[in-house]
Amino acid sequence: MSSGVFLYLRISNSLKMQIEKQTFQFLKDLKENNNRDWFTEYKKDFTKAQNNVKNVYKTIQENLNKHDEIDKHKLFRIYRDVRFSKDKTPYKTHFGGSFHRKKPELRGGYYLHISPGDSFLAGGFWEPNKEDLLRIRKEFEMDASEIREILQEKNYVKYFGGKLEGDELKTAPKGFDKEHPDIDLIRKKGYIAIQRFSDKEVLAPDFLTKVDDAFKALRPFFDYMSDVLTTNLNGESLLN
Repeated sequence: MSSGVFLYLRISNSLKMQIEKQTFQFLKDLKENNNRDWFTEYKKDFTKAQNNVKNVYKTIQENLNKHDEIDKHKLFRIYRDVRFSKDKTPYKTHFGGSFHRKKPELRGGYYLHISPGDSFLAGGFWEPNKEDLLRIRKEFEMDASEIREILQEKNYVKYFGGKLEGDELKTAPKGFDKEHPDIDLIRKKGYIAIQRFSDKEVLAPDFLTKVDDAFKALRPFFDYMSDVLTTNLNGESLLN
């Protein structure tokens, strides 16, 4: 099979499922009418939008499983927990869902956020636990050359601009030299790659193909970080 035919079939399969305009319109309307009375009146529209997104996320998981091992995906509830928030609007005005990799040695996770004017995908390590964060920082303190090379790989630069995003400390973490040449990586509290999309891109028939291509570009980053988090500083496996 020629590469042209293969690409055509791949795109054609992805085109069967996409974010519908009605889904975007529901989210726009919800933002303007974020109250229970309106939501109850338009519950059928919510159900249609939710079903559309469920099918999209299911297709994304199927695509991911062709080049990774995904255990499950989780679509987050639209209902907000307002108990400790000053913002008492009851509903989120976006759909968001995560994709969990299968095995203990496969670290990192994928995320897709659908919202008019603020859609993006992300992958990486959001708020890693204390032990994982220290292990990552120690690795970068010892030698950050490999992660630097990964961040400059062609596809990573294409989709993620060669950057890692996430919250960071204003100075060095305790026990680390603030003058370390890789302090920009060491002081981070999370390691996230993000690609943002325009509304036009999200509603385009090839959106799921773009999502899958971007997720593929994360694999070298995930492989490296998985190796770091499943070994000690001597390179010895921590897995049983």
